[in-house]
Amino acid sequence: MKDTAKIMAGLAIFVVLAASPFWLNALAGPGADPPELVLPAGGGSCVEDVETMRESHMIMLDQWRDDVVRNGNRYYISTTTGTKHEMSLTKTCLGCHTSRDDFCNRCHNYVAVNPYCFDCHVEPEDVQEVAVVGNKHAVPAEASHAAPEEVDDHAAGEVS
Repeated sequence: MKDTAKIMAGLAIFVVLAASPFWLNALAGPGADPPELVLPAGGGSCVEDVETMRESHMIMLDQWRDDVVRNGNRYYISTTTGTKHEMSLTKTCLGCHTSRDDFCNRCHNYVAVNPYCFDCHVEPEDVQEVAVVGNKHAVPAEASHAAPEEVDDHAAGEVS
């Protein structure tokens, strides 16, 4: 029991170091104000109200993906306006929100998330370069970072 003082000192140092991120965060106070996003002028209305989109667009996009790929449902009826929208990141959302850096990344960086949307989808600046042929999307090499190819919608789960 001669080492009791050393053990207690070691435990105290461990507790202080383990809890320090929480203390530093509490002492820092509230973070910077969230970024102000400029919504597109004359772009019409979003599929839901602004507050709903800020709080739960990620849930909505996951539900859209699942509903389109698994159930073949391509349309969404807005709960706030009752309007019908195609469930498509490219055709619906990116029609107005055309800059990933000026719109998407500003909030995603603020909340420190790295969504994987653009692992499959063409980035907004490249949307105009996608050619749709029948039931196939031909994606240019610059947009997909690979050789141009046609993806069968039914085999790949239709990336839109």
